[in-house]
Amino acid sequence: MSSTKFILGLFDDPDDMMHGIEKLQKNSVPIYDVYTPMPIHGIEAKLGIKPSRLGYAAFMFGCLGGTIVFSIMYYTLVHDWPLNIGGKPNFAIPDFIPITFEWTVLFTAFGMVATFFFATHLFPGRTPRVMDYRATDDRFVIAIDAKGNIPHDDITNILKEAGAVEIKHNDRKYVSYE
Repeated sequence: MSSTKFILGLFDDPDDMMHGIEKLQKNSVPIYDVYTPMPIHGIEAKLGIKPSRLGYAAFMFGCLGGTIVFSIMYYTLVHDWPLNIGGKPNFAIPDFIPITFEWTVLFTAFGMVATFFFATHLFPGRTPRVMDYRATDDRFVIAIDAKGNIPHDDITNILKEAGAVEIKHNDRKYVSYE
């Protein structure tokens, strides 16, 4: 049995890469992932990637931040330490709005950074997953899981027909920067 874990098809043109994705899908070859140096519109739909749910997470972090700061201000200014300033009511909601808004934005921002790090496994100090260094510079890479797939020669031929400039058989899961 081969020690190859991934077959990488490297393309120098995004249109050739999209054509390669179509050819692989026609031949029922499952694609592990696609790495590009720039965003390519429509690739998510072609690969069948579901829309992100990060908007829901952002809304929940905002609600959490707004609720926490509003509760703290209400408890502090109404129950714990009420001050009579010029006969104004202790519970004046318009006075609470600016701070509530700012904390909502703050919680959303910090929550989304934490969620992004959690979802992408890009915690500080962790070695990033890179299949090929050129995917961050000028190459478009299609990664195919080689284990339990159709014969490697067939995948190689499909990638060559699609216009791949180079085909690599990776024996390691990821290339590290070290």
